Amino acid sequence: MLRPTRRHLTVATALVAATTAAVAVTTAAGAFDSAQQAKDTIKGGKAKNVILLIGDGMGDSEITLARDYTVGANGRLNMDRFPLTGAYTTYAVHADGTPDYVTDSAASGTGWATGVKTVNGRISKTPGTDKAVRTILESAQKSGYVTGSVTTSELTDATPAVLASHVTDRSCQGPADMAKCPADTITSGGPGSIAEQSVDHKVDVLIGGGKQRFDQTVTAGKYKGLTVTQQAQKLGYQVVTDSAGLKGAKADKPVLGLLASGNVPTEWTGRTAAVGGTDPQRCVTSNPNRPSTTPSLADSATKAIQLLEAKQQQKHSKQGFFLQIEGASIDKQDHAADPCGQIGETVAFDRAVKVARAYAAKHPDTLVVTTADHGHTSQIVPLEATPPGLSSTLVTDEGQQLKVNYSTNTPGQSQEHTGTQVRIAAQGPQAYRVLGVTNQTDLFTTLREALRLR
Repeated sequence: MLRPTRRHLTVATALVAATTAAVAVTTAAGAFDSAQQAKDTIKGGKAKNVILLIGDGMGDSEITLARDYTVGANGRLNMDRFPLTGAYTTYAVHADGTPDYVTDSAASGTGWATGVKTVNGRISKTPGTDKAVRTILESAQKSGYVTGSVTTSELTDATPAVLASHVTDRSCQGPADMAKCPADTITSGGPGSIAEQSVDHKVDVLIGGGKQRFDQTVTAGKYKGLTVTQQAQKLGYQVVTDSAGLKGAKADKPVLGLLASGNVPTEWTGRTAAVGGTDPQRCVTSNPNRPSTTPSLADSATKAIQLLEAKQQQKHSKQGFFLQIEGASIDKQDHAADPCGQIGETVAFDRAVKVARAYAAKHPDTLVVTTADHGHTSQIVPLEATPPGLSSTLVTDEGQQLKVNYSTNTPGQSQEHTGTQVRIAAQGPQAYRVLGVTNQTDLFTTLREALRLR
């Protein structure tokens, strides 16, 4: 495992000097010298904590759309304020190791979770031999760190699944969903479904949707006849289902937050894109299908950090925590060509970024990384453009019209991921490793090096 050297730091410092020297970025909140901020962040060393934030499907277009709509073309989101920014490539591989240029969330998540690229649809297993590969969360647990995962998707969806499970196909989320993973079933001597594995791993904090998966009945093994939720309770988990329950959760036991039957409902609503476009619309910053008792992603992230920090203190451990936070439905609303739902979820994710950065400001030994797993379909196009697919015109908070286009598939079909590189930004120990253009698997090395994992 590589240690940071004087050469690493010198190269990183030179890169920052070349790319950010004398750059002053002006925002609504005032001006700051990004060059000085970058220089202050060039450091190696060990991180006590790592907070990894994943905006699913959050490519540069998705970030720009949310920025333009909410804080304006010259404004800045919280995720824009990281001192060090780079890009990484996102391709998957075929079984023979050759590149598959457009990844899904399972293969991309496996890349940063394990350092190994795999085939689309596979969760933390090798591409050719289908063998489990140790994840960053498993290594962190082995080294004494407390761990957590927060998401707006089902907890068994691909991005959270890559941390604490190993299955041949991402669809194998609960005991009743194992058709594509016969070798992974408990009956066959495997570890079981994603839900079963997640609680078996005793991840300290799990917060998201997917109650329907955990309500499925275990079909074999020690917990046969129980639901996965009951299995979790047997393993000591506190199970909570809403804001009040989450607020009352204690750090003395692991926490399983099941905030929705499926994915957590989006925060914003509006008209989806249409063939020929829509009339100019303002997004509705509420959702009648989202219960008022549902915590925001920022609230869930705040509670997760509090629980993990308290758990670490209870253990009297010198090690800190590893936490992954996912804004999942940026991707899902992009698939649905729903610009308002997509922007609202990007804004909700950005508030979680603010929570993480605020924590790191008080705990500078915390590495915070924000990135995406892959690019997606939305594109900002001229108002006079007549896209062949779906489009919508929005009226931004600046009072200007903005047209967004979805044309990666024919109307009526789910819109598609793209194979573009995506942004990665960071602050804290080892943050300089995100500079330049790197590979998605390099994020695994950054996290491992920051936590000094073997």
